[in-house]
Order: sequence, then C-alpha cells, then structure tokens
Amino acid sequence: MTLTGHSLIAGRTVAGEGKTTTGFNPATNQALQPAYTLLAEEQLKAATTAAKEAFPSFSTLDPDTHAAFLEAIADNIDAIGEELIVRAAQETGLPAARLQGERARTTGQLRLFAGVVRQGDFRGVRIDPALPGRTPLPRPDIRQRQVPLGPVAVFGASNFPLAFSTAGGDTASALAAGCPVVFKAHNAHPGTSELVGQAVTKAVRDAGLHPGVFSLIYGPGASIGQALVADPAIKAVGFTGSQSAGIALMKTAAARPEPIPVYAEMSSLNPVFVFEGALNGSAEQIDALAAAYLTAVTGSSGQLCTSPGLLFAPTGEAGDKLAAAVARAAAACAGQTMLTEGIAGSWNSGTEALGSAAGVELLGQGTPGPTENAPAPTIFGTGVRQFLDNHVLHEEIFGAASLVIRYDNTDDLLQAAARMEGQLTASLQLTEQDYSTAAPLIPVLEQKVGRIIVNGWPTGVEVGHAMVHGGPFPATSDSRTTSVGTLAIHRFLRPVAYQNLPQELLPEPLQDSNPWHLNRRIDGDVVPAAEKAEVSA
Repeated sequence: MTLTGHSLIAGRTVAGEGKTTTGFNPATNQALQPAYTLLAEEQLKAATTAAKEAFPSFSTLDPDTHAAFLEAIADNIDAIGEELIVRAAQETGLPAARLQGERARTTGQLRLFAGVVRQGDFRGVRIDPALPGRTPLPRPDIRQRQVPLGPVAVFGASNFPLAFSTAGGDTASALAAGCPVVFKAHNAHPGTSELVGQAVTKAVRDAGLHPGVFSLIYGPGASIGQALVADPAIKAVGFTGSQSAGIALMKTAAARPEPIPVYAEMSSLNPVFVFEGALNGSAEQIDALAAAYLTAVTGSSGQLCTSPGLLFAPTGEAGDKLAAAVARAAAACAGQTMLTEGIAGSWNSGTEALGSAAGVELLGQGTPGPTENAPAPTIFGTGVRQFLDNHVLHEEIFGAASLVIRYDNTDDLLQAAARMEGQLTASLQLTEQDYSTAAPLIPVLEQKVGRIIVNGWPTGVEVGHAMVHGGPFPATSDSRTTSVGTLAIHRFLRPVAYQNLPQELLPEPLQDSNPWHLNRRIDGDVVPAAEKAEVSA
C-alpha cells in the first residue's frame, strides 16, 4: 500500500495546509518518510460535517449489513500483511511478535463487535404494553431502545499503534454503536495509522456506506485535537493517553454550549499486594514470583497502562527474600526501546524524582539497552509510612520502573489502598491461608479500581464480554464504563422511549413483528428472539 502523507477525509486524500511532521524510529532517532501534512483548523470542518451527514443512514443500518462492515475492516487489516508490522515496528520500536499479537487483538475486537451487532442485546429493547383497563389510570404503550449518540472523536494512543489506534477498541465500539468516527492520529506512528485508515476507508466504500462514516486526520493535538472536541457535530470522545491531555479534552468538552462525554483512559499505578502465604514456598517459587513481577513491569518497556507500578511486600524474613529476588531479577533485565524520545525523557525525569524522594532507595537496576531510548529497568524500595506521606510516590512513571513498599499488617494495606487515587487494576498474590487477611481489602479496592486480580498480573487485558478496563478518576474520566470488551459499546448509546407510537412509525427493533429478531424485555420478562410473544394488550 502507498503512504500518501495526508489525511483521509470522508474517502478523499486531503493535504494539510499547516506544518508537516514525520514519524521517528525511536531505536535510532531517525526520521521516517513520508512527511505528513497537518490540517489547518478550517480544514477540520470537512471531516466533522461529513460525519454528521453520514449519521442518519449509518445509525439505522440493519444488523447484517452493519456486522459485515465491521468484519470487512478486520479482513482488510489482515490483508495489509507484513507491511503493517514492519511500519509499526519502525515507528514504535516494538518487537514484531508484540505487534502481530496486537494486530490479532485489533481484528478480533472488530469481529467480536460484529457478533454483538448481530446478536442485538446492546439495543436494550424494553416494551411495556398498554393496559387500557388499569385503574385508577390506564397505562400507555411505552417502548424503549438505545440509540447512537452521534459522530465520535477518537484519539490514537502512543503505546498501542493498532489496538488503541485507528481501528482499535474506541473506534470499533463507536462504529458498532452506529456512530461515525473522526479519528485523530497519533503523530508518533502516522504511517501505521494511514495504513489502517486506508483499510477502514476501503470497507466503507465497498459496503456502499456514506463516506463520512470514517475520517482520519493529522494535526497538532493542542489545536486540531481541541478544535475537534469543540466541534458541535461531535457528540462523544474516546481517548487513551496522558492525564494532562485527557483533562484538557474534558475541560473543552465541558465548556461547550452542549457539553459532551469524554471517555478518557489516563493513568494508573496498578498496585500488587503480596501476602505471607504467597511467600511460604521454596526459594525457587519466590524467584518465580519476582521474575513474573519483573516481566509485568518491563513488558513493552513498561509502556502499558496496566504495568504494575507498586508492589506491597510484608516486612520480615519472607519479604526480605522477595525483595532480594526482585533485585536479582531486575539486575538481569536489559532496557527496551521506548516509544519516543520524549517518553524516554519523561521516564528519566520520573525515576530521578522518585529515586531522590525521602525514604526511597534503589532496590535493583538492569542495564540500558543497545538502542537509543532504552533506559535500564529500575526498581525502588520504601516503607508504607513513606508511601502514605509523600505524594511523589503516587505519581505514575510510564515505563519500566516500579516501587516495592514494605508493610507490617493488614491495617497498613487498608490505609495504603484508601490513600490511593483511582486505578485500573489491583492484584493480590495469596494462598488459601491468606483469605481471611485479604478479605477486608476487597471492599476497599472495589471503590478504587476497575478490575481485581488474584494470583495473576494486570498486563494482558482479555477482550471479552466480562472485562472491565476502567476505574475511578484519574484512571479514567468515567468509572461507570470500560474501554475494552463488549460493554464498551454502551459509552456511545443513550436511551429513548416511544409512547403510544403506531406500528408504522416505530423503529424496527420495537415493532411487534420483531423484524431484526432481537431478544426483548416485554413487561419485565426477557423474551428470546426465537420465541413469539404477544406484545399488545
């Protein structure tokens, strides 16, 4: 596929009238061609206007056409082949195996949402038939369904050039809900974004849909990104990135004449709590626990939103053995190329601040990698009192760094958990003997995180129906939602009730004949699509 270096607006290649930018290979700091033209703010209107025009037809697609469109995007991405992996590796420094897995996750999400569209429960159909004979007042016929919000602005993430990017989870769930998408590419991997953008554009064209269903734009986040969120045609925002950028978008969305929701996934420390029982095994088992922790900390150079930034270990001999094992495991690690020179610089600043904090010591450190922007993985150590008293110890370091915190008892853990801000995850390493000790921590964590894990690690987020990838602020901007899994579709829907409408005016999901063959809740009872139900009283 040929890279143009331009935005894709409603099926057309559009050269930006602003400055240009290039991707960079972070392993060498060398620029990659082609240069990408950035849109001027007045050019953005073409994308948002097209999305608004596409909404009426796209939001009312029949399930089979809609699902086939999502599957076509997945097929087109697969068809790009090795070219996609090579370009993504050049732009991010991520290894090919990681990117191949991410591509599979990206296409898997699209196919999963195609199944959701065909099955139809997300439409939330509820029917309360009329009760004309009810006393003292009759009940009218009331029917409800979920409808799409409107065009959605999606921002690409730096750390997932595929799965949280052009056709990633936010785009897939918005398109599945029936919302056109205007996608703001991340300037760190513009070529990868364009390759996938071409695949989406082809699927739109081949399905005969309005071309405004999808646009891919390039531009400065501080101007084009803010203008996109402020545009009145946009009705919701999906974002994965830094806390400062997410909050800036939230403020813009809230200040609009018509405020809109921003679903931002921002920052998380993902604490791990190790209990005594998990350390009662052999030295080999403790070494294995330490190695698993370092694997989670250093995977993808620690540039995962679920990378564990904190590990709580008990004081005493068992905890000492774990700390020593962690130090040995850290020393055996080599740095991996980080996504950008800027991200590597932020990692250096963060580790310097943490390492110089009172009561913090260097516990273990690896070696720098052979490429540019590949700092040595670093583990620090401190006590729970220091953690409770110093806000610096609560700041996320995006990259391969973590802090081991020693605690004396369950009360220490309860205080520490209560002191934390909102997180995406919390993990517990324990055995059956620890159940009674860990039990009081669970309700505290329920108020602090979106996912609680036992004897596992937070990295490797499963994409499915039960997954929650979210959490209280500042992990996300809305703790009621998830950005991974099929429930992500509900971010871009709202309920509408229809009272006493004749059959001829009702949308298909609400008609008595049930032409879309949906499961529906009728007078409070779930009626499967396969069953005939008497709707009218």
